[in-house]
Amino acid sequence: MTTRKPSLLITGGAGFIGSTLVRQCLAEGDRQVVNLDKFTYAGHRSSLAEVANDPNFESVEGDIADAKLVAELLEQHRPEAIVHLAAESHVDRSIADPPTFAMTNVLGTCTLLDVATRYWEKLAPPARASFRFLYVSTDEVFGSAKPDQVFDEQSLISPNSPYAASKMAGEQFVSAFAHTYGLPTLVANPSNHYGPRQHPEKLIPKMILQATQDKELGIYGDGLHERDWIHVEDGCRALRSILRHGSPGERYLVGADNCRTNLSVVEMIGDLVDEHLADGRQRRELIAHVGDRLGHDRRYTVCAEKIRQTCGWRPMVAFSTGLRETVAWYLRHQPWVEEIMADAAK
Repeated sequence: MTTRKPSLLITGGAGFIGSTLVRQCLAEGDRQVVNLDKFTYAGHRSSLAEVANDPNFESVEGDIADAKLVAELLEQHRPEAIVHLAAESHVDRSIADPPTFAMTNVLGTCTLLDVATRYWEKLAPPARASFRFLYVSTDEVFGSAKPDQVFDEQSLISPNSPYAASKMAGEQFVSAFAHTYGLPTLVANPSNHYGPRQHPEKLIPKMILQATQDKELGIYGDGLHERDWIHVEDGCRALRSILRHGSPGERYLVGADNCRTNLSVVEMIGDLVDEHLADGRQRRELIAHVGDRLGHDRRYTVCAEKIRQTCGWRPMVAFSTGLRETVAWYLRHQPWVEEIMADAAK
C-alpha cells in the first residue's frame, strides 16, 4: 500500500513569489504541492513550465473567492498547510482601481479563511494541531518609516496606499479567525522581493528592460525613496522556515537588511546592463525624474531578528550578486518577457 504524501496548498502559485515557492517545495520531494491560481495578468503558466509535469504537482485555475471550489480542493488534497499568496499587488494599479484590490485581497482572503476554518475543524486532533494557515502580507502595512526607524513585529500598522490597506484588512481577518475560531495562523511581512520571473511592471525588471531598449529610466520624484530588498529565493526560504518553526498567532518580518534608494538601484541596473551588452553606452544617462506617485511612502525597512532567532533563517543572496544574476536572467529569457507583456496588454 502506497503512503500518501502530505500536501500543501499554495494560492497564487503562478505569480512571482508563488512560482519560486512551488519550485522550492517540490525540490524537497516530500510533499504534494497544489497551486490555486486565477491566472490573471500577473500569474503565468510559463513561470511553472519546468515543474508542470512533476508528479507531485497540480495546478488548478480558480478564484480564492470561489468557496465551493476551495472546499473541493481541500477535501480532495487534504493539505496540512495553506500558504496564501494570491493577491493584487501593484501599488500603481491599486491607486487606479482600489475596488479590485478590495475584492481579491479582502473578500477573497475572508472567503479562503472561512472555508479553511471549516476544513480544519473537521480534521482529526493530530492533524488539527499541526495544520497551519500562512498569510503572506507586506511591510507596506506599516506605512512610511521615519529616517531612523526600523519596523519590527511591534510596529504600529498604518497603511497609506489602497494596496497596503487591502493587505492590512486581510491581516485583520486572519487575526479575527485565529481569535474567534482558533485557526492556527501565521503572518509574514516581507520587504521588497526581486529576482527572476517578476512581472515587468515592477521597478527592477522594468528598469532592466527599459535599459536594454535604451528607453528612459523614469524614477518617481527625487529617487531617494528607500526600500529594503530581498532576493525571492531567500524570501521563499523564509516562508518555508516560518511554516516549519513559526508559532501560531505570531507575525514574522522578513528582510535582508538591505535598504537602498530607488535611484541607487536603478544606477546599478544601468551599469550591469552596460556590462552585459558591452556596446560602449552609459545607461545612467537614461535616468530621468518623473512626477511622484500619489501618496508615495518615503521609506520601508524591517528588522528580521525574530525570524532569525526563532526559525533559524538567514538571507543567503547578497544584493550585488542577486541583482547581477537577475539582469542576466531577463536578458536570457526574452520569450518569457514577451509573453508576459503580451498578456498584460490584453
